[in-house]
Parts: sequence; structure tokens; C-alpha cells
Amino acid sequence: MDPNSSAATRLTDLLDLQRRAHLAEGQSNAEQRRHRIQRVIDLLVARADDIAKALDADFGGRPEGYSLMNDVVGSITALKHARDNLDTWMAPDERPVFAPYDQLGARARVLHQPKGTVGIIGTWNAPVYTLMSPLAGVLAAGNRAVLKPSEVVPRTAEVLADAVATLLDPAEVAIVTGGPDVADALTSLPLDHLVFTGSSAVGKLVMANAAQNLVPVTLELGGKSPTVIGRGADLADAAHRIAVGKATNGGQICVSPDTVHVPRERIDEFVTALREAYTALLPTIDGNADAVAIVSDRHAARIDGYVADAADRGARVESAPDVPLPATGRRRPLRMVIEPPADAVIRQEEIFGPAVVLLGYDAIDEVVDAINAGPKPLALYYFGTDTAEQEAVVGRTSSGGVTINEVMMHPGLQDAPFGGVGASGMGHYNGREGFLEFSHARAVYESAGPDLRGEWGMLPPYTDQFRAMMAAQVTP
Repeated sequence: MDPNSSAATRLTDLLDLQRRAHLAEGQSNAEQRRHRIQRVIDLLVARADDIAKALDADFGGRPEGYSLMNDVVGSITALKHARDNLDTWMAPDERPVFAPYDQLGARARVLHQPKGTVGIIGTWNAPVYTLMSPLAGVLAAGNRAVLKPSEVVPRTAEVLADAVATLLDPAEVAIVTGGPDVADALTSLPLDHLVFTGSSAVGKLVMANAAQNLVPVTLELGGKSPTVIGRGADLADAAHRIAVGKATNGGQICVSPDTVHVPRERIDEFVTALREAYTALLPTIDGNADAVAIVSDRHAARIDGYVADAADRGARVESAPDVPLPATGRRRPLRMVIEPPADAVIRQEEIFGPAVVLLGYDAIDEVVDAINAGPKPLALYYFGTDTAEQEAVVGRTSSGGVTINEVMMHPGLQDAPFGGVGASGMGHYNGREGFLEFSHARAVYESAGPDLRGEWGMLPPYTDQFRAMMAAQVTP
């Protein structure tokens, strides 16, 4: 590609290259798909250390072990699952034929065929995983892909761009880097499918662009991830698990616990338990290499602004550990914002960082109503042992997924779909559901005998006998 040409021209050339290759190859077989998936796995293995170092530099402090676990191993796990289950997923899905043709030897089946070229736009908080995890399903379905990493993590994007350009065939998997202009150009192309991970506001723009070419979309958008502490819950255990969730990636995860509903009489007890649990993980913040920094000054200022706004409106703010904000850098303690008013910004916006809202409740129905009054979240969490209470929370609300007595576990299920609903997104990936998401389900009917409709009186000229036969089928 000419580096001086426009983003739109470069992307159009890539799409044309992939489409020509797709048409020339025809329907790829399982071995070809496995080979492509394996090459991506090999890429991640070869460049794992470079990726981890780039992520540490981009964040201004992100443990390399965490980056290896989340972005590299997490991606490899998804790719291996797709690689190892291809034959089962690709098998024709035999379907019953309607009478009377089923008696005459006719057959029907559904074939899952590649859509073509899929655009995948990743996000900055898990910049490798949000590209490679959906790519597993895209390649398993026999498609080609154009990847767009986030510009917020430029060093990581550069490592990925070099690795993909060096180790993969651009006719199969290509990568483009750049800012919003490149993303706008990519989402405006007549792709065969588009995957976007990011905010709801940008997701709307992506969907509007895609609609111009009737491109189907998979959107993973996040949300407030409500967490419900039942009255019978083990408070210390719940606090520990929530603390682990909030410490993970500095709270910068789309399914991070955002708003915790606690029995009103136990709020102070929970604050103490959460502070102790979080402090046990991160006893210091300033200069602590285990504490993931907020990714940029803009995002640090955004989160600080959310907390300050709530405090100005009368909310109590407690920190874990109980230390002042560092004078420099972007590491922050976990700030617990207790009972902020409904119009506080932190109650309206996804936090996406080391802060959490704590709200007291008197009856579980209040919590259910509060969850249902807001946009449908990507994740919902419940802690407790009361089955009726659990059913009230899970059965009467809607969310992309649910984890019970733990947080952030359901997205890691390789054999279950991950995705949002309503404001938190649409479509899903992971495992077979990802394969189906990126496949075209094509119905095939195969006749196996003479056409007997004339003998049955079902062709013109129509008779009273034909009408009587049809009338006899009109049954309750």
C-alpha cells in the first residue's frame, strides 16, 4: 500500500485484495482454516514479550505478567478452542423436511458459509484480546479480516502492525493503524461484517456508518455492571472478589464491577471489608508496579472529575488503601463513592477505572427496579445464597451475561457466548456462537424424486377438490 495514499484508498485496496483472494479460493476447508488460526497463534507466541513490554509502556505501568495472561494467553486460548473444534462446527446441520416430501427422499440441511471480509476494531483496555478473540471466530468461519488496533496504545499497535505485516498474508489477515479517521474509513467500507469494541457513543457512529452499506455489526459496548450483595452473602468473601475485579487492569475492563448494591444496614461494614481486601492486594499505590496505571492523562482526569463531582454533591468518598492521591503519575487508589445522588456524573457514566459506587437498599425489589430503570448492562453480578433472591435479581433483569458469587468470569467461557444486549451491544463471539456469528447460515433443499404435485391436484387448473384439501389443513 502507498503510505501517502488516503486511509479510504488504502482500505479499499485491502478489501479488494481480500475479496479477490476469497473468490479465487472458494469455500476454504477445515485444514486451511486451522492453518490460518495456527499462524496467528504462532505470531502471538513469537511476539509475546514485545506485546507485554509495549503495553507496559503505553499504560505507563501495567505488569507484564498481567498483559501476558489477559491479552496474549487469553487470545491464544480463544484461537486454540476454535482451531480444535472446527470439524464439529463446520459439519452440515441436517434438518427435517416437511411432509410429504420427507416421504419421497428429499433432504434439507443448513451450511455455514464464510461471509467474506470482517473488519475488527479493538479497544485500548485489552488491545490485543479485543482483536484476536473475535478473530478466532472470524477465521474459524472461513473469513478474512482487517484489524484496526486502538490509537490510544500506539506502541502496542505498532508491535501488532509489524507482527501481522511480517508473519501473516494481507490477503488473509491485514492490519491498519491510525486514529478516528482510519476507523471512520474502515467502518464506511462495504465489508461483510464489522466488529467493534468500545463506548456506546462511538458504537452508535460505527453502526450509522455500517448502515450505509447494510453491513451487519457485532458491538461490545460495556455498561454500569451492577453488583448485588444479598442479605445472606458472605460480606468478606464478596468484598475480596470485588476487590480483585476492581484491581484487575486498574478497573479498566468493560465488565468491571461498577455499582455495588449493599443492604443499607451493612454499607459501613462493606466499606471496611472492601478497603481491607483491596489494601491486601495493593498496600501502596504510588510507585507500586502491581497497580495498573490509568491509560492516559485524559482518562485519569475524567475519573478524578467523576469522583470530585460526586463529592461536591454530598457523597462520601473513601479510599483503599487510605492514602492521598499521588502527586504525579496516573496510578490511583480505589475510591469508594458512597451514596452519590442520582444526578451525579458517576451514576450516569461507565467509570472504567479504579472507582466504584456503593448504594444502600432496603428491599431487593428496589435493586431490581433500579437495574431495570437504566440501560441494559454488559454484566450483572449477584452474591448470596438465597435462591429466591437470586432468581429475583437474575430472572427479572436483563444483561449481556451473569456471574454469580464471583465477578468477571462469564466472558472467559470459551463454549458460551459473550456479548451485550440493548445499550451494552449486540451480537456475540466466543466458541461456536462466534463461529455462527461470522457465518452465513445457508438453507439447502435437495429434491429426490418426481414432482407429484400435478397428480395430487395441487397445480393449475385449480379445482374444488384442491380448495377442499387446503381448507382441511386449516386447523387450530
